[in-house]
Amino acid sequence: MRKRVLQALNRSFPFDLRGDCTVPAASAGHTLSCIINFYGRINLLEGILFSLLEQNFPRDQFEIVLVEDRGGTEAGRLAAERFAETLPIRYLPLDQNFGQMGYSRNFGLAHSRGEYILFLDDDTVLLQVDFLSSLVAAFVSHPEADALIPHGQASFSLIAGRYDFHDPYFMTSRCTAYRRMVLAELGGFFSTFIGQEDVEFVIRFTIAGKVSCTVPELNYFHPPLLVPNFRKPMAVGYSFSLLRRRYPLVLWLLVVLNCSRHAPLYLLPVKKYREMGRFGIGFLAGVVVSLFKKEGFQYS
Repeated sequence: MRKRVLQALNRSFPFDLRGDCTVPAASAGHTLSCIINFYGRINLLEGILFSLLEQNFPRDQFEIVLVEDRGGTEAGRLAAERFAETLPIRYLPLDQNFGQMGYSRNFGLAHSRGEYILFLDDDTVLLQVDFLSSLVAAFVSHPEADALIPHGQASFSLIAGRYDFHDPYFMTSRCTAYRRMVLAELGGFFSTFIGQEDVEFVIRFTIAGKVSCTVPELNYFHPPLLVPNFRKPMAVGYSFSLLRRRYPLVLWLLVVLNCSRHAPLYLLPVKKYREMGRFGIGFLAGVVVSLFKKEGFQYS
């Protein structure tokens, strides 16, 4: 239903679907690029790197692109050097536009070399030693798929009371893989996005008629939705407000309404709903702030 609505709107109000990244061609011999964007949080970063260290995929056929925000940190550089002794790691300190995840994702994408691109968060943990090899095999066996979505499960290490809400097939950069050619065609992400740049990308991916397939046999852990305050959702709302310059008005209004639809749930005495509701309220507040605040919104 969502796909039909978005494509119908685009037929009536067409717009440029390209993002801000010029994606280079894949390099020979590089099958897969794993792109991880992070800043600090080395204890979490080590978790995903240990997951990749255990993979049975040939080391000479994939790469790990580590992009650290704010020009990098000494701890981040040292962690990359330590794991680079046994993993094909490239450590790239972000050069500018700090705090903008859209630019950071594009920076890693522009420096990647694999035929397939797997975006990972620093707090994602892969659950199988054959995750990468099975992912590549799934692309081969599903030639119609432009993207593959593994099955996600909630990790509990950060949550008191085992809060376990998690959309198992949420198509975001916590753990989603794409063919390079679709990322090149759609121009990657919008660089101005502070957060949920991957959610916006999926809108254009869907409008363009691209195909995603779920892969239930591939599993990963990721923390569930946590919204401790309104600052991050306000930053995300501000980012989406900038789509007024790119999206037709009717589509922009629909996206804003959809992203803030959970705001009333904040009144319910259930943690899952309060987290979702807090995000909806913060998102809507960020959109409202954008009407008056022109110099930008920083989130850290």
